[in-house]
Amino acid sequence: MSGSMAPARFEDRFIVVRDGLNLHYRDYPGSSDGPPLLCLHGLTRNSRDFAELAERYSPRFRVLALDFRGRGDSDYDPVPMRYNPLTYAGDVIELLDQLAIGQAIFVGTSLGGLVTMTMGAIAPQRIAATILNDVGPDIDPTGIDRILSYVGKDMRFQSWDDAANAIAANYGAAFDCYTHEDFVKMARRNCREENGEIRFDYDMAIAVPFQTGGPTPTIDLWPLFEALGRKPLLVVRGEKSDLLSAETATRMQAAAPDMTLTVVPGVGHAPELNEPEAVAAIDAFLDSLGA
Repeated sequence: MSGSMAPARFEDRFIVVRDGLNLHYRDYPGSSDGPPLLCLHGLTRNSRDFAELAERYSPRFRVLALDFRGRGDSDYDPVPMRYNPLTYAGDVIELLDQLAIGQAIFVGTSLGGLVTMTMGAIAPQRIAATILNDVGPDIDPTGIDRILSYVGKDMRFQSWDDAANAIAANYGAAFDCYTHEDFVKMARRNCREENGEIRFDYDMAIAVPFQTGGPTPTIDLWPLFEALGRKPLLVVRGEKSDLLSAETATRMQAAAPDMTLTVVPGVGHAPELNEPEAVAAIDAFLDSLGA
């Protein structure tokens, strides 16, 4: 109908986890014949990042996109030191348990990929296959420094154009093929309106563990990654990524010989997974699973 909004392709749902927090996830309906896709976002992002991917693969698959605690429509954690991959992995296990899902195909972008690696260590039986988006067991300090330059800063904007300009500045030349309108779309996924202003849609306290414990993992993530490599694994890397270097991607391929690596040209950290190269790689990967 002219002027009407298209119906949502998903349902907003919530679970209550062990420490009483209410966590939000999007549930896109799909086939129950195989494992669902479980989408886990990056550090300052939320489930909206996966809207296009979810609509592409639902209803062939059920697609779940979780808001980590402190992001999107999930509760903020009153104990900031719980903002860490082990806690998030525990939340993921609770989500799967409450939905009676034995296994899922994990799609992890950046932090979401680190959470997936953590799952590979503590609950590998829950992983049917993995898509890692621009993250690996070694994290380039250049990318960490860039992210720490803006994470946790409670900036407020008067317009979506202003928010888009700030996001473009955070990414530098990593997305130099993007137009201003592309960054406006990114801003609408990353931010929310509040009291007549626009702000980033996450708890600024997610920065506290970085300030207290340091930005880089203190454990060797290679064994965790190698555990993922024992099952079907696709790694997507942005050609200009400052978080997943080409050298690390090469080492990952050597450590997991059956891994599929796809490089998305012209973009940095992290590909949006709607690029033609990423779409083709994910299509072929899912087809290879027989799902």
